[in-house]
Amino acid sequence: MFIIMLLLGGGILWWSMRGVNSADLQSSLATLKWGWVLVAVLAMVIYLLLEAVVVKILVDSKQETISWDNAIRVPLVEQLGNGITPFSSGGQPMQLIMLVRAGIDIGRASSILLMKFIVYQAMIVVNFIGALIIGYNYLQAHLHQMAWLVIFGFVIHLFVVSSLLLVMYWPTLTDRLVRLCLVPVKWFSPKRYTDWLSLLQDKMDNFHKESVRMGHDFKTLGKVVLATFLQLLFYYAIPYFILLALGQVHTNLIFVMALHILIVMVISLFPIPGGSGGAEAGFAMLFASFLPNSGALVLAMLIWRLITYYFGMFAGILAFNLPRIRKKQCRMS
Repeated sequence: MFIIMLLLGGGILWWSMRGVNSADLQSSLATLKWGWVLVAVLAMVIYLLLEAVVVKILVDSKQETISWDNAIRVPLVEQLGNGITPFSSGGQPMQLIMLVRAGIDIGRASSILLMKFIVYQAMIVVNFIGALIIGYNYLQAHLHQMAWLVIFGFVIHLFVVSSLLLVMYWPTLTDRLVRLCLVPVKWFSPKRYTDWLSLLQDKMDNFHKESVRMGHDFKTLGKVVLATFLQLLFYYAIPYFILLALGQVHTNLIFVMALHILIVMVISLFPIPGGSGGAEAGFAMLFASFLPNSGALVLAMLIWRLITYYFGMFAGILAFNLPRIRKKQCRMS
């Protein structure tokens, strides 16, 4: 799948460059300020490190901790899982695998990841509201049809957050969903159904206990919310640094971040892994007015995708395959 995504990305790049003046592209590349490109890469690195901080905050307790080595691997494998699956659906299972390998009980690990995901989605919604206030008039004036896609994306994110909160704090609902998923198993093997249901109910009990505990730990939640908010700010600022690298020194940081938030909201609606096609089209349409020619626009889009998409996937492959620290660190109260 990773090879397929590389080929797809290459095909989209070729398609984007069909009408580009090669002289404009070469001129933009020759005058590119690589220092700002490195700042954009650093912003992505900080984004990933702050997510590792979130993992460590949520996992660490009086009973167990997670090493920094394993905490850093979690967001990296998430990037890989998100990048190769439709609607970024593979990120959560990949993170769960890494936490279980680090020695975290699967029920507690599931609760931690769900809480982490809910906070992340909630912060996306908060950032989106601000972005909508700042950038909606620009979006409405330049790309009327995309404006409706953005609103639809917001509704989807809000629905996801509400649904996950129900799963976390409504044990009866979770139990019914698990029983429903196990119905095919019951058809073929009633004994296996009973064994699996008993095992899963034990894990669900742990899951809900951990969910309630975290939900009442306001100090920890406050730290997670702050770290996640800062994490997203660094990510949303990446296009601004790319524009600076291309000489657009009079660009407004807040406005560019707002547009990037809107792009990310649209990307989430595309079923193709990584939002390929939609991501490039959205970036090109929203940032075309910031750059002098199509060559500079294609170069900006390429750098943006390399940093925000391919960088994470390559790092995720390394994180998943390098030797891991399997033993969890414990400490007694």
